Amino acid sequence: MRLAKVVLDALTTRGRSFIAAGFTAVACAFLLGEQELLRAGLLVLVLPLFSVFAVSRTRYRLACARRLGPSRLPVGHEARADVRLENVSRLPSGLLLVEDRVPYTLGGRARFVLDRIEPLGSRELSYRLRSDVRGRFKVGPLTVRLADPFGLVELARAFSLTDTLTVTPLTVELPPGSIPGAWHGEGQSLARTLSTAGEDDVTPREYRRGDDLRRVHWRSTARYGELMVRREEQEWQSRAILLLDTRRAAHTGEGPGSSFEQAVSVAASVGIHLAREGLPLRFVTDAGRSADLSAGSGSASGDELLDVLAVIGQSDDTALLPGLAAVRGSGRDGEALIVGIFGRLTAEEARSVAAARRGTAIGVAVLLGRDQRTDGDAAGFLRGAGWRVLALSSVAELPAAWAGVQGVPGAQ
Repeated sequence: MRLAKVVLDALTTRGRSFIAAGFTAVACAFLLGEQELLRAGLLVLVLPLFSVFAVSRTRYRLACARRLGPSRLPVGHEARADVRLENVSRLPSGLLLVEDRVPYTLGGRARFVLDRIEPLGSRELSYRLRSDVRGRFKVGPLTVRLADPFGLVELARAFSLTDTLTVTPLTVELPPGSIPGAWHGEGQSLARTLSTAGEDDVTPREYRRGDDLRRVHWRSTARYGELMVRREEQEWQSRAILLLDTRRAAHTGEGPGSSFEQAVSVAASVGIHLAREGLPLRFVTDAGRSADLSAGSGSASGDELLDVLAVIGQSDDTALLPGLAAVRGSGRDGEALIVGIFGRLTAEEARSVAAARRGTAIGVAVLLGRDQRTDGDAAGFLRGAGWRVLALSSVAELPAAWAGVQGVPGAQ
């Protein structure tokens, strides 16, 4: 029974048709007493079985490698997959049907037909990948089907190798420069130099390559047994907090044009801009989940944010309070620039958002959705509480609006 199942699984539609035709011819030969028909029926019946045996005895070995370029790309852009298939045995291969498993979102399966691969030879295959939705997609594994010359039999051999393609949100370029009043910098606050601190008040640290030897703190060096230098100023750097409202009830529309997808694109655009300006980032959602991206800097921090936003989805939560609590607990007064990207906000929610900005911190609220322009209660309350409000219909309006926040002349 198991052998019969293996044979049936290996047969193609043509092979099964041959089997059926063979049985029919043999049966008719016995009924009609026709010897010639019997011989023809046996030949048609045996040929698929012989092909199964011949293909299953194939001893050549194959190796596979795949490369995605690039492995991360924005929505609507194309990537290229290059596949290298090698015959590492000393026997030539037969007919090969090669199929790389690709999600339907990226364009469906990639299929190729290879006549043969010579011993120790290889073949290069390539195809395009494109997605109009963001996400993280698995490409592969590669499946090779061994076929006989008559197309009666196919046996599948699958590789375990897979690769991941990350499709990030659509972003727009924002005008260079920082927002006036949003302090950030390194070593510009809480500086303590030797001119204002005594020798015993200086906090030492380990010697780093390139440090001036005149800053060696000999007393600490003797105490710790390793070279220590004076920390003449305590490093201080503010950070930006990026809050994204993912509540399903706060957003309208479906697909790439929905207010949620526009909000994700706004968050990606602002986050990349702030990372390029040198601000460490902390990303927070309405549910209170956060990711500290300050370990990276510049493009590294921006890429990490894009990876997070590539897979973020809408939540069924109805309250902003967990996210706002995470924002309030992310820094001290006056340290952070807070950028919140929201869908619809009620007047009560606007009050809660306004309270998240403390001290001299700069707050920028981006309101997405068509009704934000007509329903100005939330926007008016936030402006009255000192927030800078941008009411947008899509991410395409962000550069001009952001330039206005920065005070660029002529910006609207």
